[in-house]
Parts: sequence; C-alpha cells; structure tokens
Amino acid sequence: MNRIAGALLRYFVKGMIVVVPIGAAFFIVYWAVSTIDKALNLSADLWVDKAGKPIYIPGLGILNVVVVIMIAGILVTNVVTDPIKRWFNRWLNRLPLIKFLYSSIKDLTEAFVGEEKKFNEPVLVEVNEFGLKKIGFIVQKDLAVLNLPGEVAVYFPYSYSFAGQVAIIHSSKIKHIEKSAADMMKFVISGGVSGLDH
Repeated sequence: MNRIAGALLRYFVKGMIVVVPIGAAFFIVYWAVSTIDKALNLSADLWVDKAGKPIYIPGLGILNVVVVIMIAGILVTNVVTDPIKRWFNRWLNRLPLIKFLYSSIKDLTEAFVGEEKKFNEPVLVEVNEFGLKKIGFIVQKDLAVLNLPGEVAVYFPYSYSFAGQVAIIHSSKIKHIEKSAADMMKFVISGGVSGLDH
C-alpha cells in the first residue's frame, strides 16, 4: 500500500512540474489579453441588439490596440517630421510628470524592441571582496557626460521580477559572458534554474 501511495505521489509531483508552469503561463497570457480586451473593447458601447442589450465582441479590444499601434508606426515613419517632433517635445516639457513617465516607458520599450536594443551584452561583475559575482547587462558604455571616464552602467535584474537596479562600475571590473543575452536574462529572472541549455 505504501509503495502504491509513494508511486502516486511521485506521479503527482512530476505532473505538477509539467502542468503548473504551462497552466501558469497560459493563465497569465489569458489574463493579460482578456484584461486589455475588456478595458479597450468598445463594442458594447457602439452596438446593441434588437432587445437593446449591448453586444460584446470578444477580441475587438486587442484588435483596437493592434490597429492603433500600426497606424502610429505608419505615421511616425512616413508623416511625422522634425518640426512636429520638436513641437511634441516642447509640449511634453510643460508636463514634467507625463514627460518622465513617457520617456521612461519609451526607453524601456526601445531597450527590448527598438533598433538599438539594450540588455544585449551580458557581463559578470565581482561585487565584493568575498568573490560574490552578479550577472548584469551593460546599458551605457560611455559615462564621460557624468565625468566618469572608463566607467560603465550595468543593469542588474532581480530574480522573479521585472525590476532591477543600475550600478556604475569601472570597465576593468566586468567580464563579458559568451552566452546570448536572452539566455542570461532567463537565467537571472528564473533565479538561476533555467536558461543555460547547451
């Protein structure tokens, strides 16, 4: 009886190892998509059926986001000129909080999907006299503007989080890691349990 219970427990644990990550990933994606869709879905406000009840069209909110992003991309690429950009920057300068949020989110977005991606240069940094090392990503190679020649800015992401911290370190104290940035980011974010596949 104990052998059967032990075998069932082992099967259950192995099943959890497979099912929980898949289920959690699908749940997070579903939650994010459905939240965005409900928040930006205008179908219930625009259409009603014969009985006067609002008609909800699933997916219309996500479609709205995709269309707005595509239109913005077309306009920025083909229509927006330097004078318009300067006017927009002057307008932002009058709203310091909005400017701060906009520029921070814009820089973060560009770091992952822009033409000049950041977080693409993983490094190893020894952080104390006991040999403790941390994995980070070089985000600025030249800090002469801060009167810090020879120093670099390294971003250290936290495990199980999208947060992190930036530290200023002398370039001689960093060691480049010969692995892809995606693998190293996965390694750090997962708490060191994944991302180092051969």
